Amino acid sequence: MTYARIVATGSYLPPRVVKNEEFAARLDTSDEWIRERTGIRERRIADPSQASSDLALEASRAALAAAQLQPSDLDLIIVATSTPDYVFPSTACLLQAKLGAGRCAAFDVQAVCSGFVYGLATADGFIRGGNAKRALVVGAEVFSRIMDWNDRSTCVLFGDGAGAVVLAADSAPGIHASVLRADGNYAGALSVPGNICGGRIVGSPYLQMQGNQVFKVAVKVLDEVARETLAAAKLRVEDIDWLIPHQANVRILEATARKLGLPLERLVVTVDHHGNTSAASVPLALDEQVRAGRIRAGHRVMLQGVGGGFTWGAVLATM
Repeated sequence: MTYARIVATGSYLPPRVVKNEEFAARLDTSDEWIRERTGIRERRIADPSQASSDLALEASRAALAAAQLQPSDLDLIIVATSTPDYVFPSTACLLQAKLGAGRCAAFDVQAVCSGFVYGLATADGFIRGGNAKRALVVGAEVFSRIMDWNDRSTCVLFGDGAGAVVLAADSAPGIHASVLRADGNYAGALSVPGNICGGRIVGSPYLQMQGNQVFKVAVKVLDEVARETLAAAKLRVEDIDWLIPHQANVRILEATARKLGLPLERLVVTVDHHGNTSAASVPLALDEQVRAGRIRAGHRVMLQGVGGGFTWGAVLATM
């Protein structure tokens, strides 16, 4: 039987660091207010010249180097993003060209903050089905482009970045199970309710969020989907070495770990220095821990996403 295994990780963060004090200097907020409610103290913001494909390119190069592979070795590229370079072509096709990856299949996944998990599950299906041997899955975002910088309830939360993983076919289980879910009835809780029509923006081009509802739904569904995924893999909570949920808010992260009964020492938290990077948050956190030597070969990792749509999902993998 063929399985998909994560064989390498990579990430990229723009050089510009924006600390909470920058917001406090011009908005009715403070470093203490932001940290107490979100756990965030700083985030990275892309240069105006950098698009999602540029961030994805650097993260992909790092992952491919770690895997000791060339771009031409890839059979599939999936980019998860809510901030694509263009309406079309896809960011994945732009990334393919920048990498020089040949003519492998390439497409985007749009599931907002769950996008990387959706992309990982999709690539797993390609590999298990024999349609690919090596796949690159990337989460890349420039959420700074869709922020209302005068709205203190949202602009302090988000950052830019990209994370990537390389998957390869293997005879031993790597990805044990994945579960993906969505409920469009919550579409209004987190959205950018605008579009382009006749060359004009119709609606709002800025992110809007109902924070209390997002918090309640996120904690509930992250707990549920983790248990569903464990059941599908025939494993228990105790079998999880590391929990990496979408890095939205430290309160959501800790509440999820507590509901699962998982010690906080097994919870990975990077939101404090990355902010919420949407589809990039999970692969960014994974790569940081791998490169720090905390996540090692043989460790079981639960990767979770939850975001606008509402979408949510989880992937359980042995590294």
